[in-house]
Amino acid sequence: MKRLPWVIKYRPKRVDEVINQDKAKQILIPWIETWAKGKKPSKRAALLYGPPGVGKTSLIEAIAKEYGFELLELNASDYRRDTDIRRIVGSAATKKPLFGKGILILLDEIDGIAPKEDAGGLKALLEIIGYTENPIVMTANDPWKDQLRPLRDVVLLVEFRQLSTTHILKLLERICNTEKLYCEKEALKYIAERSMGDVRAAINDLEAIAEGYRKVTLSLAKALVKGRDKSIDLWRTLNSIYYAKYAWQAKKAVTNSEEDYETLLAWLNDNTHKKYKDPEDLYRAYEALARASLFLNRAKFQGHWSLLSYVFDLMGPGVAFARVKGGISRERYSYPEKIKMMAQLRQVREVREGLASKIADRVQASRAVVKNEVLPYLYVIFRNSRDPATPARIALGYRLTREEVKLLAGPRADEVLKAAERIRRARGVDVEVKEEKPKGLDAFLSKRSGRRTRRRT
Repeated sequence: MKRLPWVIKYRPKRVDEVINQDKAKQILIPWIETWAKGKKPSKRAALLYGPPGVGKTSLIEAIAKEYGFELLELNASDYRRDTDIRRIVGSAATKKPLFGKGILILLDEIDGIAPKEDAGGLKALLEIIGYTENPIVMTANDPWKDQLRPLRDVVLLVEFRQLSTTHILKLLERICNTEKLYCEKEALKYIAERSMGDVRAAINDLEAIAEGYRKVTLSLAKALVKGRDKSIDLWRTLNSIYYAKYAWQAKKAVTNSEEDYETLLAWLNDNTHKKYKDPEDLYRAYEALARASLFLNRAKFQGHWSLLSYVFDLMGPGVAFARVKGGISRERYSYPEKIKMMAQLRQVREVREGLASKIADRVQASRAVVKNEVLPYLYVIFRNSRDPATPARIALGYRLTREEVKLLAGPRADEVLKAAERIRRARGVDVEVKEEKPKGLDAFLSKRSGRRTRRRT
C-alpha cells in the first residue's frame, strides 16, 4: 500500500479541525449554509486570502465533506485562459450533481492570473460569477493586486490569519504521538518557528526528519530545516508590525525577520503612508522610523551595537502603535524605490569601477583619485567638446568599451561612437585598435595624480 504523505494524512477532515481560523469560519459557514439550503446569497463567490499553509484549501475540503457538496478543485494558474475557464468553470457553474446538494467549485491561487496575458480569463470568470448556480470559492495569498480589483467588488472576502507557533507546535506534537516517534519539544518548537506560520511546511519538515532518522532532535532540526521564502517572510513581517496588538508581537516580527534591518527599514518607509491615512498617525510613525535610521547608522558606523535594541523598538512597536486615530488601509505593499534604484544603478556602478581601474593603471594613481579628480574632467570632455573626434580619440586610445563611452558621453554617446568608427575605418583597422596615446591627455592625467605618485615612490 502506498504511504500517504503526512500533509495529506493529517489534513483536517472536519471544519472544527481547522485550527485558529474562527473569524474566517464565522463569515464563510453562514454563506455556505445559504447555498446548502438551496438559496443564493447576494455574492455568489468567495475569495479566501492569507499566507500559504494556513488552512484555506483544507477548510473548503472539510466544508464540502460536511455539507454534502461535490468538490471540483482547480488551480487557477493552470486554467487561466478565457477558453479554459469558460469550458471547465462555466460548465460546472450550471451543472446539477447526481448526488449531493451542489458542486463546490474551488479555484486555488487566483492571484497567479497575469494582468495582461490572462485578462480574458478574469473577464470570463466575472461573467460566470454573475450567473453561477453553484458556489465558487477562490484562494489567494495577495488579493490586493490591481488586476483583482474587479473581482474584489463582487466576492465575499474572507481573511485567514497567520497561525501562531503555539498552534503549530500542538499539531506537531499530536503527529509525533500518533506516529509513535521520539520528538524533542525544543526541536518541534524550532520547526514551528522556522515555518513562519505555514503549517504545511512545518509538517513536511517534520516528516523529512522523521523519515530519515526515525527521531526528531534539536540538532537534526537545526541541520535540516531551512528558512522559508524571503518574499513571504517580508509579507508576514510587515503584516505582523502593522496589525500587532501587543508591543512584543511587533518587536518579535522585526527581530525574527530574515531580511537585514536596512532593507526592512526601506520597506517600512515606502509602505507606511499606504497603510496609515491619518496625518497624526503618519507623523508618529515616520518620527519613529527616522529615529530608528539614526540609531542604526550609529550602531553600524560608530560601533555602538547596544543601540540595536532601540532600533527594534522603533521599527516594531514604534510604527505599530503610532496608529492611534485612524484605521489601517488594505492597500497592497509596493517595492521600495530605493532598492529599485540601487538595483538599476548596479550595472552603472560596475562600469564606473571598471573605467576607474583602467585609467588608474595608466596614470599610476588610485581608483579613488581617478573617480574624484579625473572622471569629472572626462565627463566634461566627452559631453561638451565641439568636435566629437576629440573624445573619440580618447576612447580609442584608452580602449574604452561601448558601455564606458556611454557612461562618459551620456546623450552624446552615439555621436562619439560614430566618430570613433570613422577614425577606425580611416586608419584601416577593423575591430581591434592599437593602443594610442591621445595628445596631451596622459600628460594631463599624470599631472593631476603626479604628486600622489611621487609620494608613493
